[in-house]
Amino acid sequence: MSDFKESGFMYGIALFVIGFVVIESVFFILKAWKRGKEIGLTKETMKNTVYSSILFTIAPAVSILTTVIVLASALGIVLPWIRLSVIGNLAYETVASQTMLEVLGSSLNKEITDPAQFGAVAWVMTIGTSFALILVPLFCKTIQKKVGKAVHKSESSSKTADIVSAAAFIGIIAAFIARAIYGKTTDGIGDAGFMSVCTLVTAVAVSLLLEQLCLKFNLKKLEPFAMPLSMFAAMGMAVVLNLVVPEQVAGFTWW
Repeated sequence: MSDFKESGFMYGIALFVIGFVVIESVFFILKAWKRGKEIGLTKETMKNTVYSSILFTIAPAVSILTTVIVLASALGIVLPWIRLSVIGNLAYETVASQTMLEVLGSSLNKEITDPAQFGAVAWVMTIGTSFALILVPLFCKTIQKKVGKAVHKSESSSKTADIVSAAAFIGIIAAFIARAIYGKTTDGIGDAGFMSVCTLVTAVAVSLLLEQLCLKFNLKKLEPFAMPLSMFAAMGMAVVLNLVVPEQVAGFTWW
């Protein structure tokens, strides 16, 4: 049973979930449009807001598409499509799925053929983000008030909050870098080595180049595309290296 990941049942779930999201989005767009008229916003202003919102979603959509492609080799196209159409994101979905697959003795580079393993990964990916849906309505307002008081209490508190936030983000990035440089999987597929380092260097180089271009030429609209373009560049580099570099070199790992 190798096609269970993309069965009619799975596509049915995907269509239901995504249909619900689309209907919900249209509902709130219509409510917002009506409210805009009530408070005196011009039709031109609201149209410009809609257009800018559409353009703003293009870059995240490219990142989502990239993540779906990365996860599809192991999980099929449907589960990543569902996850990333609702509440998933690049950092969480890849880490959650890879961690569970390593526990099961597999990796994202290897297709899952066992329904039990597929179900385990799906549960881990889903349950991890479900807590936010529960905690946010119950505790978000209280936490936000406490954080707001701490941040605005003094300039030093505000700087501390910025440092903590930056440190958390850097920690996530460091985990990906460490895995690319020295990571090891349980089955040997996807171990760090020549290919992982080359793709890492490519992604970093392209990201820095795009950042400099944005700063030098004031390309504000290009900034949201820096991450997805870097990811695509790294994927392209992996393809090129597989074609032009000897197999022994391309497949070389530290382990």
